[in-house]
This record gives sequence, structure tokens and C-alpha cells, in this order.
Amino acid sequence: LPDWADSERTFLTKAQVFQARVEGALDRDIESILNVRKRMQYGDYVWNDRHVPRGTVWVRVDLKSQLLSVYRSGHEIGTAVILYGAEEKDTPDGTFPVLAKIKDHRSSTYDGAPMPYTLRLTGDGVAIHGSDVRWGRATHGCIGVPLPFAAKLFEQVSYGDQVVIVSGARTAEYASR
Repeated sequence: LPDWADSERTFLTKAQVFQARVEGALDRDIESILNVRKRMQYGDYVWNDRHVPRGTVWVRVDLKSQLLSVYRSGHEIGTAVILYGAEEKDTPDGTFPVLAKIKDHRSSTYDGAPMPYTLRLTGDGVAIHGSDVRWGRATHGCIGVPLPFAAKLFEQVSYGDQVVIVSGARTAEYASR
């Protein structure tokens, strides 16, 4: 373990990473995940990038568990409960590069609705952005995250960083959150 290991994160063994990849909970190898001490509800997030080295950032969105996780240098640095597409406008699965970053964006399709800290993923407007994340809300294909989390995510992510969106089965690691 690195000298900065503490109770805020769990370092994974190679066997745990292998199992998580087999179950579809991970798309690439990671070294640690954040310890989330309670079941997360709408609007909840955890962010801790203390001591995590600079490096490649990628984002994983699990639509089934309604969680977004941010990884840097193989360590989870943030996780949040999300909103996603309504039935008439699904959120797509796949791997998307961040195409644009717009801090104070407003929707040109939905009556100028505010979309702060937009990270555009597709040419037709699917993005991650700050939202009022609470029960009963949805987006029009976008991924909504709590506003303070959106600001932190916006600062970490660069153009071209990968966002992986999956709608797979809930796994034990995610179900515990």
C-alpha cells in the first residue's frame, strides 16, 4: 500500500479487480475505491482526491445503480447519485470522449434550461451537467449530478477524457452504496 493509504479508501487486490471486471462492475483496472459509509440517496456524493497522483481521468456511469464514479490514476476520487434520461429520451450506453466543456451552458432544446458545468459527450447534446438531483426528476438523455459535484468534476475532466456509460446489472460493490 502507498504511504498515503488511509481509512478513506479501500485498496483492491488483483483478484478483486479481476472479479469486478468479470461481473461488469469495472471496465479497466483500478487500484482503490472510496469508502462510502452510508447508502447514498438522491443528491448525495463523496469526493476525496487527497494524495491521489495526477494522471489519466475517466468516468464510469452505471445507469442501473444510478451512480457515477470518477477515477484518476487508477483511484476513485468521486462518486455521486445521478439522474438520467426519461423514457422518451434514453441515455445512451457506450464509451464517449468529452467533446466540450461549457461552464454556464443553457439548453437550446429545452427552453433555455440551465445546464451548469456541462461536459458534452455526443453531437446531439447528451452531456453530464449539474442538476437538482432528487427523486422523481429525470433528464432528457443527459446525466445530472449534484451541482457541487459537477463543479469538481468539471475541474478534473479534460477534452477527450473517456466517459463509459453502462446499464448493466447492479453488483455487490455498487449495491452496498
